[in-house]
Amino acid sequence: MEPRRFTTVVVTGARGRVFVPLGFDPDAVWGPKPVHHVHGTVNECGVRAAVEPVGDGFGIVLGPAWRRDGRVDAGDTVDVVLAPEGPQRDDLAPDLAAALAASPGAGEFFDSLAQFYRRAYLRWIDATARRPEVRAERIAEVVTLLAAGIKQRG
Repeated sequence: MEPRRFTTVVVTGARGRVFVPLGFDPDAVWGPKPVHHVHGTVNECGVRAAVEPVGDGFGIVLGPAWRRDGRVDAGDTVDVVLAPEGPQRDDLAPDLAAALAASPGAGEFFDSLAQFYRRAYLRWIDATARRPEVRAERIAEVVTLLAAGIKQRG
């Protein structure tokens, strides 16, 4: 998925938290998800965050270090580049994508996971390269775990 590039003004939210408003609906741009995990830059400094509702729109929270180190403060105009983090459904092998599409609950939960958990599941499935007969079994197990809301295998 293409990164979104935009300029915005940093705002202060509840409890003095600093937000970078997105100015767009991430569900409309990147597809509906319970949680959008993103990575990119704010004024060319790397950032990873989860998109949160901010007022009437969406934004990402910048931690206290951003203010402490004098990088960004409320009222500053910043250049932002953000993209969804980690493997997305469009990046998946056709057999796994079809299995997740067939189980909407599992697919939705997969989409909500941070990249660490998504990649761990994918590595486990991809480890079957020399045993393709095991791949289908692992995909079925992953779909069952995801449908049950389990972030990682035991």
